[in-house]
Amino acid sequence: MTQRDYYEILGLPRTASVEEIKAAFRKLARQYHPDVSKEEDAEEKFKEINEAYGVLSDEQKRARYDQYGRAGLGDMGGMPDFATMDFGDIFEELFSSFGFGGGGSRSRRPRRGRDLQYQVTLTFEEAIFGVEKEIEITRNEICSTCRGSCAEPGSNPQRCSTCGGRGEVRQVRQTILGSMMQSSPCPTCGGRGEVITNPCHTCRGSGQEHKTVKKIVPIPAGVDNGTQIRLGGEGEPGANGGPIGNLYIIINVRDHKFFKRRENDILLNLDINIAQAVLGAHLEVPTVDGEHTLHVPAGTQPGKVFTLKGKGVPYLRKNGRGNQHIIVNVNIPEKLTKEQRELFEKLAATLGTIPKPQEKGFLDWLNEALGG
Repeated sequence: MTQRDYYEILGLPRTASVEEIKAAFRKLARQYHPDVSKEEDAEEKFKEINEAYGVLSDEQKRARYDQYGRAGLGDMGGMPDFATMDFGDIFEELFSSFGFGGGGSRSRRPRRGRDLQYQVTLTFEEAIFGVEKEIEITRNEICSTCRGSCAEPGSNPQRCSTCGGRGEVRQVRQTILGSMMQSSPCPTCGGRGEVITNPCHTCRGSGQEHKTVKKIVPIPAGVDNGTQIRLGGEGEPGANGGPIGNLYIIINVRDHKFFKRRENDILLNLDINIAQAVLGAHLEVPTVDGEHTLHVPAGTQPGKVFTLKGKGVPYLRKNGRGNQHIIVNVNIPEKLTKEQRELFEKLAATLGTIPKPQEKGFLDWLNEALGG
């Protein structure tokens, strides 16, 4: 539908968290909903906001979009999958702000648990080949004593006498339009419809307890900085029997001493001496798979790029790997021994002395060799 950047539509940086994305969507949806906004293009903006949220709230779609843009989504589409997304809280809050619905029914319905985030730092090699990492997270879990009922085992909640178990109280208010019924959460039971007369001694009536747990997380080969891994059902418990939230693992990758990453390719700058460039040589060069013998032909020029097929980064969602590009730099000695100087002077006498202007510079050659 839209050609604008999804992060720009929601007014967010590319590092925005799941909660920041949801909060931005709530704000803009309230502002541009066609039933409320008076702007002529409100409907189009509302569709655009939904499209951006549908991609950025989905971990897989967001990863593809961050790496390849809209073209990377393919047939995944940009519009949200309403069958799997949790729009309940968002649109209930949206329409409650317009004066529709709300009250105690919202407090009692099942709500999905809170998502959690955890950052994992990997070495360059761990990101390339994958690894299992043990993490330790602190989260709320369903109380092991009362199993979420909030009441001490053997006792039962009592129906709230204030609201009669409805979870809401109603009042008639006089307005300019006449008498209107207004509902609000019951102040006695907080919208639950029942009162805990004997709270659980472990969770003190909250139904949840704070725990620190350890988990082994499999990190797939080919992840990069900012990659998110979703662990379904590893977040915090939902309210009123709602589903458990998710745990998102955010990947950080340390820089390597020699290697640089460019999408799924690996770059290596290699210094060779002037004799190796002129006469040619067989050199042992590092790759992430170990040493590799590289044939440098005689007459190799500075900036020459050698490509090792399949020595790069594995693709995350398909078979195969990128390549390793070795960029040759001819190291000119700054100091010479007397013997070396004499040899170079003899060589200089046999070479031309007229400089040759070049149409292209080193960066031009490098960009062409690496595909722009």
